[in-house]
Amino acid sequence: MYLHHFGFSDYPFRLTPDTGFFFNSVPHRDALNMLLVAVRANEGFVLLTGEVGTGKTLLCRQLLAELERDFCTAWIPNPHLNANGVRQALAEELGLDPARNLGQHRLLSMINRRLLEQTEAGRPVVVVLDECQSMPDDALEALRLLTNLETERSRLLQVVMFAQPELEQRLAQHRLRQLRQRITFHHRLEPLAADAVEDYLEFRVIRAGHGGEPLFDGGAVRAIVRGSRGIPRLVNVLAHKALLVAYGRGSHRVNRSCVGRAVRDTDDATSSNARSPAVWAMGAVAVLMLLGFGAYLQGMPVP
Repeated sequence: MYLHHFGFSDYPFRLTPDTGFFFNSVPHRDALNMLLVAVRANEGFVLLTGEVGTGKTLLCRQLLAELERDFCTAWIPNPHLNANGVRQALAEELGLDPARNLGQHRLLSMINRRLLEQTEAGRPVVVVLDECQSMPDDALEALRLLTNLETERSRLLQVVMFAQPELEQRLAQHRLRQLRQRITFHHRLEPLAADAVEDYLEFRVIRAGHGGEPLFDGGAVRAIVRGSRGIPRLVNVLAHKALLVAYGRGSHRVNRSCVGRAVRDTDDATSSNARSPAVWAMGAVAVLMLLGFGAYLQGMPVP
């Protein structure tokens, strides 16, 4: 649509998790470093949580790319698996082809042999799972039991889980206490800071091929910061829509008005004109207090 107009070779604000557009912000760099240190230290279970849209899936893909040289990685993106489904998925990721009706004991034996082979070859196995907040309890327990596979010196399998904060609440329950105690590293991924949003916008448009003046003026950046609350997915949505508005107007820069149109068209965006229920309640209380004080000054009874 607007590629030629803005001099892009690719769309800069796609929602697909393309590691070519991985922005090394402070929260994402800290999270990635934690994950890499934990995995290389053979820590067993590692958990990264973050709100919807903070960039967990892209970070997951970046982690897999970083680990590919030294580790055998198994990626399981489907959280809606039962315990046996998790074991089957892991076996397939490890290059095994178990029969669907293979018993649990034989399947575990196959997995254990492959884990030993990879460890002896100097490529220990790391399984990475996305959207773990949706995994049923029996699947989480199956993962815990898989990490019991070990030699005298090291674990044969490490698990990295990416999840929304709802998983933290589940892990606090008594029935998952054994899994909770296995998690040696836990990091919460935070949204982008206000100054990082401007750098993020500039990074993405340059990576997409733009080479001129900054596309987003100061007012546009501030409006995107407010509207997105620093959540990368919302930044992408608002920036893409604002570029469409600018393109429709024949403009080669995005201003605050363009972003305002994008914010009004995006359900989860925060409008600068919107007030939260708490703000309205505070305002109502202030009005009642003023009315009461005025009535007092006039010698009238306060209702």
